[in-house]
Amino acid sequence: MKSPDISLSIVVPVYQSEPILPLLAEKVQQEMKKLELPLGFELILVNDASPDRSWKVIRDLAARYSFVRGLSLRRNFGQHNAIMAGLHQARGKMVVVMDDDLQHPPDAIARMLAALEDGYDVCYTRYNNRQHAIWKKLGSAFNDWAARHLLGKPRGLYLSSFKAIRADVVAEIIRYDGPYAYVDGLILDVTRNIHVVDINHQARHSGEGNYNLRRSVSLWLKMATSFSILPLRIASYAGFLLSGVSLVMIFYVIVQKWLYPEIPAGWSSLIATILLIGGVQTLSIGMLGEYLGRTYLKLNHKPQFVIASRTWVESA
Repeated sequence: MKSPDISLSIVVPVYQSEPILPLLAEKVQQEMKKLELPLGFELILVNDASPDRSWKVIRDLAARYSFVRGLSLRRNFGQHNAIMAGLHQARGKMVVVMDDDLQHPPDAIARMLAALEDGYDVCYTRYNNRQHAIWKKLGSAFNDWAARHLLGKPRGLYLSSFKAIRADVVAEIIRYDGPYAYVDGLILDVTRNIHVVDINHQARHSGEGNYNLRRSVSLWLKMATSFSILPLRIASYAGFLLSGVSLVMIFYVIVQKWLYPEIPAGWSSLIATILLIGGVQTLSIGMLGEYLGRTYLKLNHKPQFVIASRTWVESA
C-alpha cells in the first residue's frame, strides 16, 4: 500500500450497477463537501467484470470528477477480492468500504470517521431496519453465529460490508495474498479495537441484489476454511464419538448374542451403522479436500485479482 497522501479513500466493488453509479458519485461528493477533508478524498470504483456497461460509466465518471478512480478486473473475482483490489490502490489515511447500490447512506461516513479519529482501528455499521429478504436475514444470523465460533467475533458485532478502516490496518490486511479473500476475517485477524455505529439501511436504488444462495454458501466456506481449523476439529471429535459408539455397539451385540444365541444378525442395524459411519467419513474427507484444495491453489499462485485497466496512469 502506498503512503497515505489524502484524507480518505472510499472503495466500492461494482457489479451490475450501471444506472446507480452516477447518483452514487454525486451523493458521495455532496457528503464529502460537508466534511471539508483537508487532503481531499478519492472514490475507487472497482468493476468486477460486470456484464453491463458499468465500466463505461466508471470511465465517464472518472473523466467528469477528479476524485473518481476506476479499476476494471479481467474476470469476476467476487466481492471481497474486488475490495482487496481497491484496498491495494487506496491512498487515504482512512478507508471506507461500501456497496454500490446506495443502501449504505454516504451521510453515515462522518460518524464512522469520527470513531477512527477517537482511536478505533475499525468502525462497522449496524442496520436499524434491514432492507433484505427473509432468507438473507436468516443467512446473516447463521453467518453471525458461525463467525463467533470460527473467527472469535465479539458478540454483538455485525460484520457489515459498510465499514471504515485505518490505513495502517489496511496495510496489514493487504499483506494477505491468497486467492480466497474474506475481508472481515482479515480484519479480525489484525485487530479487535472495533467500534459500531447504527445507521438506517436504505432501499436499493434500482435492480436486485447480486448475492444469491450459492454465493452466500461460497462466502461461508471462505470464512470456515480460510480462517479457522474448527471444521477439522469437529471432524476429529465426530470420529472419536463414533469410535466410542461403535465400541459400545460391539459390546452390546456380543452380550446379546451370548444371552440369546437364537437371535439372527440384524441387517437393518448393520446397514444403518455403515451409512452413519460412511457419511461422517465422507464429510470429513470433503473437509480435508476443501483445505487441501485451497492450499494447493495458493501454492500454485492462483491470483487474488487481475487488473485489466485503470482510469489513471501509474507513475513510475
